[in-house]
Amino acid sequence: MTNKTKLMETRQTDNPLQEFQDILKEAVQVSGYPDSVYQFLKVPMRFLEVSISIQMDNGETRMFQGYRAQHNDATGPTKGGIRFHPEVTAEEVKALAGWMSLKCGITDLPYGGAKGGIVCDTRLLSSSELERLSRGYVRAVSQIVGPTKDIPAPDMYTNSQIMAWMLDEYDHIREFDSPGFITGKPLTLGGSKGRETATSKGVLYTLQMVCELERIPIQGLRVIIQGFGNVGSHLALYLHELGAKVVGIADEYGGLYDPDGLDIPYLLEKRNSFGVVSNLFKESLSNSDILEKECDVLIPAAISGVVHKENVERLQCKIVIEAANGPTTKEAIKLLDEKGIILVPDILANSGGVIVSYFEWCQNNQGYYWSEELVDERLKEKMAESFLNVHHTSQKFSVNLKVAAYIEGIRKIAEASRLRGWIRY
Repeated sequence: MTNKTKLMETRQTDNPLQEFQDILKEAVQVSGYPDSVYQFLKVPMRFLEVSISIQMDNGETRMFQGYRAQHNDATGPTKGGIRFHPEVTAEEVKALAGWMSLKCGITDLPYGGAKGGIVCDTRLLSSSELERLSRGYVRAVSQIVGPTKDIPAPDMYTNSQIMAWMLDEYDHIREFDSPGFITGKPLTLGGSKGRETATSKGVLYTLQMVCELERIPIQGLRVIIQGFGNVGSHLALYLHELGAKVVGIADEYGGLYDPDGLDIPYLLEKRNSFGVVSNLFKESLSNSDILEKECDVLIPAAISGVVHKENVERLQCKIVIEAANGPTTKEAIKLLDEKGIILVPDILANSGGVIVSYFEWCQNNQGYYWSEELVDERLKEKMAESFLNVHHTSQKFSVNLKVAAYIEGIRKIAEASRLRGWIRY
């Protein structure tokens, strides 16, 4: 059995939309909203399923399935990434759109949540095929997206080049230049400095605040990061530079562990464009094994559902920071509470990406661009304010940080929807 198979086995197959809805319902009840608020927010207000016809390099025509979910636009246009992955499902995209709405509520951004995806494996596509697929997706969803409607961004296995192709296709359709249509673009096309590393820095700032709260020094902190793509690799380097010990990392094919700390600069130099480095070593662990190794902080930064009821009892950490979306199942969250392990939720910890995407959109609208220092300063301010609000809500309602984050996320959406007359309470 290959380590790749073991990674898929590490993931639980619970419906992510159900996970979103279950915690949403608990947060609505705890915060005193009527059930009508839950009913209104449990599903996206709009969901589009598309088929994209692409001519492959060999001349054959192939169909790809695509999705776009818009959860709620009461506070402003919807916002959310587009992922290219063979396991994208309608339920996952709907859940991710809901989580994005909550992120925007927590961070006080003038957005609702959205998400998109295409069922595909980018490793099996040539650059020209990938470009045609990216442009085909924009043509398929062009009527419901736009700088004042719904603003896409990169996500899993998409990047600034794909955003550039999508921007160009949208500009051809609308026949005018519209840099605010999409974020995560190259700098020369109106991208923002600091966008590529924004999610990693947001996770870092969150971890620093937790450590300050718990009076745990960063120096010598033992950290395991599952996922060595854009988010995980940048985060590993930041922690290494601060004097933390990154004792474990994992990619799609396996994991590496050293209790004395891994040589992160060396691994970054050797990793490929998909974040894979474990295949260069004769001895590597499975993804499930790496999660269960001893550490102070465990950071799932890859796929959803990797911490679940089957493995949570074997975790040997004090803190879990959710850098990925939905990496911890509802059953596991309860068990983590019982074990006294602090869980910092995804909709707080990984919100740096949407925050700096908002900064990029603002810069596009103003036609005035910020320094990386200013972007970083404002990101840190947003993350600190959001974390303190969630922590305060956790204490106020005597709930864990996950439920508290949902409560914070719901508040702005519910109030905006009430003022518009969409719901009554």
